[in-house]
Amino acid sequence: MEKRIADITRGTKETNITVKLNIDGSGESKISSGIGFLDHMLELFAFWGHFDLEVITKEADLNVDIHHTNEDLGIVLGQVFKKALGDKSGINRLGSMSVPMEDVTANVAVDISGRGSLKLNLDSPGQLGKPQVQDGYDIKYAEHFFEAFAKQLGMNLNIKIDNVNADLHATLEPVFKALGKALDIATQIDPRRKGIPSTKGIID
Repeated sequence: MEKRIADITRGTKETNITVKLNIDGSGESKISSGIGFLDHMLELFAFWGHFDLEVITKEADLNVDIHHTNEDLGIVLGQVFKKALGDKSGINRLGSMSVPMEDVTANVAVDISGRGSLKLNLDSPGQLGKPQVQDGYDIKYAEHFFEAFAKQLGMNLNIKIDNVNADLHATLEPVFKALGKALDIATQIDPRRKGIPSTKGIID
């Protein structure tokens, strides 16, 4: 099997980000985005997805806020996965996983269909409300990151978080773990599959 390795550098007036990826790795990561909380989440994503992942941010307008770096990293991550997958021949394409953490359960389903979309559903019973901000990061930043990632990869990404916790870490850690596992399943090669996993014969 051809090595599914790619790297992409994207530079704008706001950020300069390089991402290197080996889909068939061992879960090793070296991540430095300038956003500590997101770095930790991506380390979990890479570890549980068995992806070797390196993120290098050379320039970022973090003195303004984290919005551009957060979203642009999602963009580049989606692009590098799409590049590494090539024509997507033989992949499972579909993947899903449920991961608990304390009283939170994250349910993540993916379809590498060529049609990028995000559906994020937060089930927040009682008085917990939405998760609190942690180190400047909040649930809206996570939503922007996931949306950029899904659109650039061309992936349907559906996330449902049951019993959302006021602790952002406890809420998002199982999401990133589940996303890693689900995407690992979806990107693995099925030896029974000959060609591209679509009745159309192509995935954009």
